[in-house]
Amino acid sequence: MSRPASPRKPRASSQARIAQILAAARELLAEQGMANLSVYTVAEHAGIPPSSVYHFFASVPALLEGLTGDVHAAFRACLLEPVEHAELGNWRDLSRIVEQRMLAIYAGDAAARQLILAQHGLAEVIQADQRHDLELGRLMQALFERHFPLPQLPTDIDVFALAMELGDRVYARSVQLYGEITPRLAEEGMRVFDAYLGLYLPAALPKRPAPLA
Repeated sequence: MSRPASPRKPRASSQARIAQILAAARELLAEQGMANLSVYTVAEHAGIPPSSVYHFFASVPALLEGLTGDVHAAFRACLLEPVEHAELGNWRDLSRIVEQRMLAIYAGDAAARQLILAQHGLAEVIQADQRHDLELGRLMQALFERHFPLPQLPTDIDVFALAMELGDRVYARSVQLYGEITPRLAEEGMRVFDAYLGLYLPAALPKRPAPLA
């Protein structure tokens, strides 16, 4: 009985070319915004033929969708970084650590701000961002669960993903007004994140004696 074919990973040469294209798109997005981004400008910036870009990304929205996944990889990585259990007094301490890590990514990556926080109206990018947010929400919930025994949460919505999206709305407002996330609005975004989680997590939620393995 034959086995179904498993999806193949891109070859190393293809992965390298994809990384080259995304790096060029990231630099152009940071320097010029989305208005001047095209397959041709990305190809020129990367020093490759436009056909090479089209081989992997059929359009600018497809390219931006790929770059959104690249940006979210950094967010996933920050949620997988260890947290010192002994430094946590309550769940809000963990909340602040998580949000400060994400704010650091936004501060250091203009492309991330353009893709996730700017008003561009590109449905493909928005949908990709929402899909990635659900994954981040699950990772964030697992991180909180590792350090705190969480109460029963709703099953019809992802509380952590929605908290993150609500905080992002404040950060987006800051980017629209000032071109960056200001310290004042960074603090407000973290307050919004905590306020929503506080609807479901008791203020006196006890910390585990030791984090889950």
